[in-house]
Amino acid sequence: MRKLSHIDDKGRVQMVDITAKKQTSRRAKACGYVRMQPRTLELIEKGQTVKGNVLTTAKIAGIMAAKKTGELIPLCHPLELTSVNLDLEIDRDNSRVIIESEVKIFGKTGAEMEALTAVSVAALTVYDMCKSVDKNMLIGEIMLLEKSGGRSGNYSRSS
Repeated sequence: MRKLSHIDDKGRVQMVDITAKKQTSRRAKACGYVRMQPRTLELIEKGQTVKGNVLTTAKIAGIMAAKKTGELIPLCHPLELTSVNLDLEIDRDNSRVIIESEVKIFGKTGAEMEALTAVSVAALTVYDMCKSVDKNMLIGEIMLLEKSGGRSGNYSRSS
């Protein structure tokens, strides 16, 4: 059984030592969504929310969050990201905004947490900007889709 990397032999919390690891190209993709009332989705799509352009603001918030992940998650290493991209898509059939992130780095540790943080904060931003008209929104299924690079190899979520 594999042991948790953030726990030392005495059961104490630790930041993983990556000093000896090689720098490699790494990439991570994550996704999630915000489900809402159809009227709320229509306001977003038409740019008629009181707080402004929801999708653009959420995209910027997600990018900023990815860059600050090392400050938000206690044992994450601060990373020098080489690319952060977020796509926010209107899904009328399911009355939701789908959020997908892709983060790239050339470094010693992966970017999974940065991709997940980007999606999480983008979703929270959508919620914040629309809560005055729809407090029943649901943020859901934030997950890692894929990752590549590093010692543990590639990962892709099964369909």
